[in-house]
Amino acid sequence: MLGLPDAITAYLFDLDGVLTKTATVHAKAWKEMFDGYLKERDGDDFTPFDLHHDYDEYVDGKPREDGVRDFLKSRGIDADDALVKRLGDQKNDLVQQVIERDGVEVYEGSVDYVRRAKEAGLKLAVVSSSANAKPVLESVGILDLFDTVVDGHAVAEDGLKGKPAPDTFLEGARRLGVEPAAAAVFEDALAGVEAGRAGAFGFVVGVDRVGQADALSQHGATVVVKDLSDLTAS
Repeated sequence: MLGLPDAITAYLFDLDGVLTKTATVHAKAWKEMFDGYLKERDGDDFTPFDLHHDYDEYVDGKPREDGVRDFLKSRGIDADDALVKRLGDQKNDLVQQVIERDGVEVYEGSVDYVRRAKEAGLKLAVVSSSANAKPVLESVGILDLFDTVVDGHAVAEDGLKGKPAPDTFLEGARRLGVEPAAAAVFEDALAGVEAGRAGAFGFVVGVDRVGQADALSQHGATVVVKDLSDLTAS
């Protein structure tokens, strides 16, 4: 009924780019923050943060401080903890300003899919590197659809490694009481589908919002769709 094997009894959803239209907000915040820092550091000859390659390769889907550190490393910058925290906090402030000002939109096809999964009695979790996951879910009225939320706070408090490590998805499966082989991962980030593969999950759905279907497959997606509604299309 939901386009996945019957043996899959639990669904683990990423938030930004899968359920909500906040991935573009995060990408723009990363660019504004990094470009400001690079210009301050290198002057007008700096190489800007690229919204496609740099975002997809170094920051998308990862915990905030990991994203800061990995991008700066790609530019040959060995950042200390204080710089990483300062830039990460600046990026988070930018995201919160945009969300507070403009609100959050959902992907209706995804929300309908989640509701159908809930009605079918499946176990559901959100697994996101964002510390704002619960407030965002609550703001769009879908927090109650999920049995648990593994977010950026869990990463920090429980010492979990962020994506592309499988730790957060494995924690989601543990909380739902299922083995990874009985769970599906839904991700739009390359790091996220890589985490699904690394965790030996039973199914990994890559959600292609920005034209990276081939890359999602290469990083570990079992199947790639443009929207979750495609999984139930006849």
